[in-house]
Amino acid sequence: MRRLGLLALLAIAALGAGASWLEIQLGRPYRGHRAEKVFVDIPHGTSRWQTAVILKRNDVIRNPVAFTLMSEWHFHRPLQAGEYLFDRPVNSREVFWKIAHGQIFVHTIVVPEGFTMYEIATELEQKGVCSREDFLAAAHDTSLISDLAPGAPSLEGFLFPSTYYFTRHTTCEQVAKRMVQNFRVVWGAIDPPSAAPAPDGWTAVQTVTLASLVERETPDAEERPLVAGVFYNRLQHDYPLQCDPTVQYAAALEGRTIKDVRPNDLRIDSPYNTYLHRGLPPGPIANPGEASLRAALEPAQTDYMFFVANDEGGHFFSRTLAEHNRNVARLRRLLASDAASSDGASKKTKQ
Repeated sequence: MRRLGLLALLAIAALGAGASWLEIQLGRPYRGHRAEKVFVDIPHGTSRWQTAVILKRNDVIRNPVAFTLMSEWHFHRPLQAGEYLFDRPVNSREVFWKIAHGQIFVHTIVVPEGFTMYEIATELEQKGVCSREDFLAAAHDTSLISDLAPGAPSLEGFLFPSTYYFTRHTTCEQVAKRMVQNFRVVWGAIDPPSAAPAPDGWTAVQTVTLASLVERETPDAEERPLVAGVFYNRLQHDYPLQCDPTVQYAAALEGRTIKDVRPNDLRIDSPYNTYLHRGLPPGPIANPGEASLRAALEPAQTDYMFFVANDEGGHFFSRTLAEHNRNVARLRRLLASDAASSDGASKKTKQ
């Protein structure tokens, strides 16, 4: 009896020691000797033990045996394949649940409506997805839109603005493909109205081109059909569109950025310059969102022929050149008043 009691005590002591050891291995944050960010790739089909070995090899966990024991205890929670980022010391329990929940590392890329492919390329490079040069090369492979835009020089206009999530291994070609796929989903969901005022026989490229002009002219979704209506009226009467964003895009094609269009810029020799050339430009000048695509398909039926920006993010619309000139003068007075108020407030602050 005494021997059985001793054995029981030894067993209890061993269990206690084992539990204490396991708690040390699992409960304390660990980072090995690494101070930098660690990316760990768990391939599909990796066993729990192999996952533990990979994590230990990358100095993420203390002990692969302890990690495997805990993982087997939670046998109903499979470990998810993928790439994981560990940028600080964490304990093995946190590591396990991160992988069990599949919290893989992704780049979040927000492409606003109206971004050009050049702006998208810059954003992708800044976020570390791929280089600007490589994305622009991918954006000039037009095989993805050969059915929608035969002869298009690039994917401009078809890189749909949205929020995207890419892994570190996503290629520039895959990024461009994802964006075009999103465009196709939205384009396919838009039912062109049966009695739309847009001209019959317009191609997808012409519609997307008009949508891109609308997108760059106004941030107001409710105003876009009216802007599209003005452009459509000018096309119908063979008036030049005189759209400043087309001049900015012509400069972008030359590798230059124009924030505010000045009189000298209006002489840029480019088929995209709608001050020099009548009709639509050769292709889209940006990547429009759904609201602008719908506006281009169904522009407002209006007799407005002109518009000019106001000082509140929208536009003044007019039917005649005389009315338009009055609106331009009105805008200048508003801007001068705003500048004077700002200058007065600045002087008062300094006093």
